[in-house]
Amino acid sequence: MSDHLRTSLLTLLRAGLWEQPIDRLSAFPLSDEAWQALFRMTRQQTVTGIVFRGLHYLPDELLPPEHLLIRWTAEADAIERKNRQMNRTLLQLYSLFTSRGLRPILQKGQGVARLYEQPLLRECGDIDFYFNDRSSWQAALRCIEQQGIRVRHMADRSISYYWQGIEVEHHLRLFDLYNPFLQTRAGDLERRWGYHSVALSPASEVLVTVPSPFINLLLLNLHILKHALGWGIGLRQLCDMARACHRLHTEIDPDEMKKICRKLGIGQWCSLLHAFLVEVLGLPAECLPYPAQAPTSQPLADIVWQGGNFGQHRSGHVRSDGSVWRRKWQTAHSFRRNIRFAFRYAPKEAFWIFADLMKGQIK
Repeated sequence: MSDHLRTSLLTLLRAGLWEQPIDRLSAFPLSDEAWQALFRMTRQQTVTGIVFRGLHYLPDELLPPEHLLIRWTAEADAIERKNRQMNRTLLQLYSLFTSRGLRPILQKGQGVARLYEQPLLRECGDIDFYFNDRSSWQAALRCIEQQGIRVRHMADRSISYYWQGIEVEHHLRLFDLYNPFLQTRAGDLERRWGYHSVALSPASEVLVTVPSPFINLLLLNLHILKHALGWGIGLRQLCDMARACHRLHTEIDPDEMKKICRKLGIGQWCSLLHAFLVEVLGLPAECLPYPAQAPTSQPLADIVWQGGNFGQHRSGHVRSDGSVWRRKWQTAHSFRRNIRFAFRYAPKEAFWIFADLMKGQIK
């Protein structure tokens, strides 16, 4: 993808992400072939709906050709319908658990989508529930098995299953934090900051438990780090972080966040992440969790553009249903490719992430 085409994509992405006028009209017009390539890239980065929203701010004479615009509109409509189905399924499943006296915590996903101006245009993935003790996790597992649902046990001690066609996962880990010497600190953070109850949409009568603003920002941060160090990360997850910062930054203590990130050994990483959010995605610097930016966001941008959504479009990527040995070989290759990046930005966490990746204990 040429630099010019990346600039065009990011221009539309920022317009859709923040619901604001186009900030770089010089990136247009585009040829029909360039529009086709840009559309393919939005799909690889799973930001088709957000960029579609950005098209609304483009002058008519600069819009994509009609046949592509029709296809793009249909794709955006499908994203909205999938989100509505996801919300219905999530609330039904959440109500089932709470009726059994359980209190699942919704991680990422639709809990973050509510922070967007147009939540239904954020592409959804699966449903991730966290249970903060093993007895609750086991009770939830029994509840699902009693419904006749086939459950798959994962190497990282999570479970996965399909509910009304939607993939659902149950986790015993709140944070993607793998350094064993920091687990006590992670537990302290969870107990200190806790959770909030929110409605996923203004029309919803069901309140869902999600992490508090402080925990949510840290959770999203560590999730991006894990995938950046492993197989790759895409624009959608970084858009999630940008929207969360924009909506939640006034509800956290920046000095406390800075102190915690340094204690977790991710201070350098946070500066790089912050630079990407500001330089590439257009987040106002005053909305950062705390004021720290690396001189350039290029090292993270390289990872984003090379692999797309979770690195799935990187050359040589092995699908999750590939053989164990092929996946381990790919993991080792990812480690070698990212080793300089990893040990520059988060050396201690990188060591433990890669150790678990090689043992097959990270999804």
